[in-house]
Amino acid sequence: MADETADEIPVRLEPGRAQIRDAATMRALAHPARIAILDRLFDGGEPATATELAEVCGLSPSATSYHLRELAKVKLIEQAPSRGDGRERVWRSQLQGLTIEAGPEGGAAEKAADRELSAMFLEIEDARARSWLARRDQESYEWYTAATSADMQIQVTAAELQELNDQVLALFDRYARSRRVDPPEGSRQVNVTYRTFPRT
Repeated sequence: MADETADEIPVRLEPGRAQIRDAATMRALAHPARIAILDRLFDGGEPATATELAEVCGLSPSATSYHLRELAKVKLIEQAPSRGDGRERVWRSQLQGLTIEAGPEGGAAEKAADRELSAMFLEIEDARARSWLARRDQESYEWYTAATSADMQIQVTAAELQELNDQVLALFDRYARSRRVDPPEGSRQVNVTYRTFPRT
């Protein structure tokens, strides 16, 4: 019985994060609307209804309800207590984020789902960057100059690259939304994309 329960729930390597390695959960995530929903509900986001979440993902409430049910099937979100009359479902997530990786030991289905999901994340990240480029001239000087984009080549071993990744991600973690319960005045949510991979 314990093994069945373990198979149903995403493996968590650290508090608040789910380690996703199975193809079914990856496929359930592979839709921009579902990522938008999770982004809204993660990091202690207020519970929300399908109607409220429809505004986030740009779909109708009925279409959003479908995506909510699919996310609930893989236990990434759950129903929250009713706000009153109980006629409308309220949804929440107990997670703060996901770590998604089939790993070198993953099977063909897991690796294919990982590639599909990773490609979708790249498209979302690239779209956010293009959106910033389109509107940055309307931003204040302070935010215009604070934003940056960098690309460089480094020469490292695999162990050195892992150490670098750990240091950078630890620095990011200091500013995570879930840790900043009382963020300073003037702060905004900022998208950070960090990629490292060996060249051919």
